[in-house]
Amino acid sequence: MTRTHETTTARHPALPGALLFDLDGTLVDTAPDLARATNSLRRYHELPELPYPVIRAQVSNGGSALVELALGWGKDHPRHAEARQRLLDAYGAAVAIDSCVFAPLDELIDAWVAAGLPWGIVTNKPRAYAAPLIDALGLTPGVLLCADDLPVKKPHPEPLWEAARQLQVSSASCWYIGDHLRDIQAAKAAGMQAIAVGYGYIADEDDYRAWPADLWFDDTQALVAALTLTP
Repeated sequence: MTRTHETTTARHPALPGALLFDLDGTLVDTAPDLARATNSLRRYHELPELPYPVIRAQVSNGGSALVELALGWGKDHPRHAEARQRLLDAYGAAVAIDSCVFAPLDELIDAWVAAGLPWGIVTNKPRAYAAPLIDALGLTPGVLLCADDLPVKKPHPEPLWEAARQLQVSSASCWYIGDHLRDIQAAKAAGMQAIAVGYGYIADEDDYRAWPADLWFDDTQALVAALTLTP
């Protein structure tokens, strides 16, 4: 299959029946608040703060990855779980200080909702952190599925299938948009259009254009242009 890299303002000819987003690094820029929590863990251990770009690249990999980045403690370290909980407690106390929807995705969602079209969020973030963040940002997705809502999480396709069921749309009609390889793997396994975005939390060594997506978007402007509701 020939890869299509959407970097122009042309409208994609076939709009999806529903939009499904990954959360961190795809729909919402949560890195500032997660970086603050990561550096609070560093300070607790009397270590200097890490540069923001270093933390940002690891945000999509979750709390355990941030602990390993901050302290060098892998999951097998006897104090890893303790450090992870300390980081998560710091984050949970301030999930939406500087986090925001990536512009102009906020305008896209407003237009999508105004047109009566379904959209949702499928994330590997635990609900204890995802739900307060969504509420603080004033987002009202038709479905929000989090890491602890089902026995499995991405890259397993079941959360995406469940989201489609709750929105009462076919999986084949959905776009799933993400900034991590597991998002693309989940979308392909679910029979959805897999949309990779390059503006999220991607490590320097990763090439998002090498992921087996159906479409690739370098920035939010290109993504929004492809989903415009007017010709």
